[in-house]
Amino acid sequence: MSGMGLRSFVAAVVVSGFTAIVVAQATVAPPREETTAARFASGTWFDLTHPFDAATIYWPTEKGFQFEPGNNGPNPKGYYYAANRFATAEHGGTHLDAPRHFAEGRHTADQIELERLVGAAAVIDVREKCAANPVYEITADDFVAWEEAHGRQLVDVIVLLRTGWSERWGDRAAYLGTDVKGPEAVPLLRFPGLAPEGAKWLVEHRRVKAVGIDTASIDHGPSTLFGSHVVLCKADTPIFENLAGLGPLPEEGAFVVALPMKIAGGSGGPLRVLARLPDDE
Repeated sequence: MSGMGLRSFVAAVVVSGFTAIVVAQATVAPPREETTAARFASGTWFDLTHPFDAATIYWPTEKGFQFEPGNNGPNPKGYYYAANRFATAEHGGTHLDAPRHFAEGRHTADQIELERLVGAAAVIDVREKCAANPVYEITADDFVAWEEAHGRQLVDVIVLLRTGWSERWGDRAAYLGTDVKGPEAVPLLRFPGLAPEGAKWLVEHRRVKAVGIDTASIDHGPSTLFGSHVVLCKADTPIFENLAGLGPLPEEGAFVVALPMKIAGGSGGPLRVLARLPDDE
């Protein structure tokens, strides 16, 4: 190649390279605004789940959470290894009541539609009423009062019943009304819950995804027929019990994610519940 030809070739390469750089710079998208997913993930989250350990409160007729540590530690191959074992009843600690719990033929834990386990929260605050009456039953009037205060109906929401009872967690007698265990403890149970008439009103007049409460049962302590369980479960409505830390949540605007252990055929199971505060909180 002649000197003139070489210089022309080099010039062409330089020009084409510069053009490629310009084109590349022009086609690179400008910095994007924060995505919805990134904003959602970076929001303020609360854990509404009590830990599972030896102190976890279960129904008086159930064994507690059983945890067996493995032979944990460094192994001869030079790396650390840990593997433990646990055993638990489906219904204890922060947990799911699947509809099958009180309704034959309704959804088991693994059959619940995912859209029922995530969604906007409506927090019904009845702490004052429960402080005055430890076996208070939440009624349709409480739901109507919430709707009037917020100008919307309880439709396509996860209803969370805030009694204030989770603050008693750790004190079995204060939380359940008794520290006795076994069948003889059941008549002694004292804590708030949802009135069966209130559950019936939600099922017949509204469309809620799920109902959760910060006590040991959706039915109040003295219940013997568990009418709220029956009504909600027959309507295939999941129930979340023994929720923790509802105090900071606004009555409207939080977003809840409630993911139970996926037990095939299960009537319930351990549940991890998270709530995200609205961006303006």
